[in-house]
Amino acid sequence: MTLAPTHETLAPTVEAVRQALTGVLDPEIQRPITDLGMVKEITVGADRTVTVGIYLTVSGCPLRERITADTTAAVSALPGVGAVRVELDVMSDEQRTELRKSLRGDAAEPEIPFARPGSLTRVYCVASGKGGVGKSTVTVNLAAAMAARGLSVGVVDADIHGHSVPRMLGATDGPTRVEKMIMPPRANGVKVISIGMFTPGNAPVVWRGPMLHRALQQFLGEVYWGDLNVLLLDLPPGTGDIAISLAQLLPESEILVVTTPQAAAAEVAERAGAIAAQTRQRVAGVVENMSWLQLPDGSTTQLFGSGGGQSVAESLSLAMGTEVPLLGQVPLDPRLGEAGDAGTPLVLSEPEAPAAVVLRDIAKRLSVRPRGLAGCRLPVSPS
Repeated sequence: MTLAPTHETLAPTVEAVRQALTGVLDPEIQRPITDLGMVKEITVGADRTVTVGIYLTVSGCPLRERITADTTAAVSALPGVGAVRVELDVMSDEQRTELRKSLRGDAAEPEIPFARPGSLTRVYCVASGKGGVGKSTVTVNLAAAMAARGLSVGVVDADIHGHSVPRMLGATDGPTRVEKMIMPPRANGVKVISIGMFTPGNAPVVWRGPMLHRALQQFLGEVYWGDLNVLLLDLPPGTGDIAISLAQLLPESEILVVTTPQAAAAEVAERAGAIAAQTRQRVAGVVENMSWLQLPDGSTTQLFGSGGGQSVAESLSLAMGTEVPLLGQVPLDPRLGEAGDAGTPLVLSEPEAPAAVVLRDIAKRLSVRPRGLAGCRLPVSPS
């Protein structure tokens, strides 16, 4: 019997390598590097070594190792490849300008994409009347839970003076500036930006109204968020400059009120939600935090009283003329704070913990809730 001759697998073509690179995404922009003009050149040597030249957006790109690894893995998977060599270069100013135009257009001033008519991004301003009610904890856990559901999620730490979101979300990398765009880091599947990423150490931010407004404009307009399903903004307590600025910058945003069961906290939380009646925003709902504590014997105790969340929901329903639901009651759990300090939200580190279960349910309700017309501006005017 005569055996058919064997043939070695042929070396890949340049076209095949380029096609494989379409599956490599820029970690910050989440678009194929082939679409972003990041592939400098491709050569296939006689020894089947494939050399790929990659343009980085900036010389100090914090994710250069990730791009190198992803490129190597994508090309190595092709049949016939002997070895892969990745050579890194840096975009010129002209190339960065073209990249910015391809992503953001050629507008003289950055636009806030979430304020455009027809934007499909749900924007939630997480507010509270007073500090210490767990507003930031609720924000990062909702964001992480939504991202775990497969949504594209961003968080703006709008509490300029009391920023805490980066630590609680586990964001250790800083943002990258590409020409007039700021690329936000990603942590636990969530894009995040905070003034704390631009200040040295734990330095305080001592700003007044106009500077706070400008910071928010930059976070919303100059940061490249991409196509988000949900944007969460962690507001400072109260109804001051930040809340007013956001109502102006994002008139279609919705307010999510966080309170504790305590009557005094609930009264203050009502004021934070009632600002929506003046700004014509919609109140998405109320979250009651620290509702009860489960004791070792399985019983529960209400350390901060009861009924505060329901009271706020009912009061805001009357003020807004539409139902404002109590979205959930989150039990008091020391692990929520511990998880925040460790940089891994409880909904990810211990998803079956009672507090995590409630927060994941709230995230689901906010993710799938259909849009309504209540509180929305309509393009009509009296004749």
